[in-house]
Amino acid sequence: MASLFRPLNLSSQTRALSRSTAVASQNIHDPDDPKQVALYKLYRPERVTPAKRGVELLKTPRLNKGMAFSIYERQYLGIHGLLPPAFMTEEQQAYRIMTKLRQQPDNLAKYIQLDGLQDRNEKLFYRVLCDNIKELMPIVYTPTVGLACQKFGFIYRNPKGLYVTINDNSISKIYQILSNWPSTDVKAIVVTDGERILGLGDLGAYGIGIPVGKLALYVALAGMQPDWCLPVLIDVGTDNQELLNDPFYTGLRRKRVRGTEYDTLLDNFMKACTKRFGQNCLIQFEDFGNQNAYRLLDRFQQKYCMFNDDIQGTASVVVAGLLACTRVTKKKLSQEKLVFLGAGGAATGVAEMCVLQMQAEGLTEEEACDRIYMIDIDGLITKNRAPHLSDRHKKFAKDLPDTKNLLEVVKTVQPGALIGASTVTGAFSEEIIKEMCTINARPIIFALSNPTSKAECTAEQAYTISNGSVLFASGSPFDNVTINGKLYKPGQGNNAFVFPGVALGAVLFKVSHIDNSLFLLAARKVAESVSEKSLNEYSRIYPRLKDIREISIKIAVEVAKHCYANGTATLYPEPEDKELFIRHQVYDVEYEDLINRTYTWPAKDSMHGFPVPVIRRNSMDDE
Repeated sequence: MASLFRPLNLSSQTRALSRSTAVASQNIHDPDDPKQVALYKLYRPERVTPAKRGVELLKTPRLNKGMAFSIYERQYLGIHGLLPPAFMTEEQQAYRIMTKLRQQPDNLAKYIQLDGLQDRNEKLFYRVLCDNIKELMPIVYTPTVGLACQKFGFIYRNPKGLYVTINDNSISKIYQILSNWPSTDVKAIVVTDGERILGLGDLGAYGIGIPVGKLALYVALAGMQPDWCLPVLIDVGTDNQELLNDPFYTGLRRKRVRGTEYDTLLDNFMKACTKRFGQNCLIQFEDFGNQNAYRLLDRFQQKYCMFNDDIQGTASVVVAGLLACTRVTKKKLSQEKLVFLGAGGAATGVAEMCVLQMQAEGLTEEEACDRIYMIDIDGLITKNRAPHLSDRHKKFAKDLPDTKNLLEVVKTVQPGALIGASTVTGAFSEEIIKEMCTINARPIIFALSNPTSKAECTAEQAYTISNGSVLFASGSPFDNVTINGKLYKPGQGNNAFVFPGVALGAVLFKVSHIDNSLFLLAARKVAESVSEKSLNEYSRIYPRLKDIREISIKIAVEVAKHCYANGTATLYPEPEDKELFIRHQVYDVEYEDLINRTYTWPAKDSMHGFPVPVIRRNSMDDE
């Protein structure tokens, strides 16, 4: 039985996120415990010899191992002679890829190279990504993915997702499109209509890069199986005239469709997805315009297993950062006043998640809302503006004079935290940061707008002006900052700390619908995962990127417990050991033998030579 388990080598350094996780997934049970072994056999993935052979196999990214195929595999699978006569380990291949990658002239060139690798060799792509997550995450997702989306028509190589257009507006037509996807085991869909890509605005069909990048993170950071993932672009046109005039543009050349026709398309899309892939298929909405994001979340949240990462994921990760800060300030979140610069979907989602946390700490909803101040494009949200406010904003309206001056608001409110989601570069001026330092010994300043060029202030500005006292986070990564010989490592409030784990739990345990309580659970788990060294030595308020996969598994366990308790988890029977179950479902980036092991039968059951009676052959016996 010992051959089933690989020993955990604790003496090796953290060679890679992927390898340490793969090893841990196979050593969480005792090989001498019959019950643990029985669960292992129940939960482990099973190997199936592929039906594809020859060149067709080499052109299938999920199966291709390049020069890592053994001589036996090459001969058995009909690829001997189709590959160079050298043999490489996956580690050698990864070294070769990274060497070439670091020679590329810019990040877009790196993105293109990684995109090509994903088209050729899926395992190696994720091995390289997982082994170098801190270096490559900004390439496969923000901020480089934004540039890749802008240049998508120029760099387009191979299809990586599905396109559903306004011209396909029926359940049947969309179902047929979904049926064209090669995998029938889709469990997670990321969909966008391209209207609000990061902080870049309407990119139309070029926005497909966002679902592609997001699902790559599902695999790398949570261990979702690539076959379970489907990126989708809903093309209803674009209001970006520059794109409509772009000769490389890959989408419909028409203005955006809105209103009833748009809503019908989204209704039909959701129905077609669940008809094709099942009611428990997770559908994540990403980068929809503000006028649709909240509306569609309200429309679908109780009917489907879906969430909006811009609203709920962003809210969760920001609350996680705020909760980590409370370990430094020694004040509960419910004791702080918060000022938001920006009141769009993301900022409002954060504010509402903060209200939930404050309520959990003992405040009423009204008391919690009273501690949150929001500033939109028209200034501070006040009761004077109530007739023109949405229902979501009305509860945050204050009985104060109207003003657009952020510094004036800070001086009046005396907040403990200043949160930027405005995409206004430099909005947190030196004077504002100094005022926050006057009010607080450890001011909390989050400049969350993406990409870095849109951030309200830079990490260097925040640390320098505050003389290192600030608790800072950003939406996209900033370089480390050294002040007076002390190293500061800016925390990145990246949704990747949250959405992979929530999605993994929802998919594995077949959750019927996802509410905000799951994201609050995830926020608390992320905040707990920040080490004391990170907080006190580096002022870093988020965990290390290389710890995300372990955090995702912990979040998935919490999701499972919560959802079985409230009846929304529908996987039956309920796994006895939820963590063991999760760890044996996650994707392993190590190459596996493609050919199943053969085994023998008892000799008496596999014996040839049953005696054959003599059969008269009339036609042959005739004279």
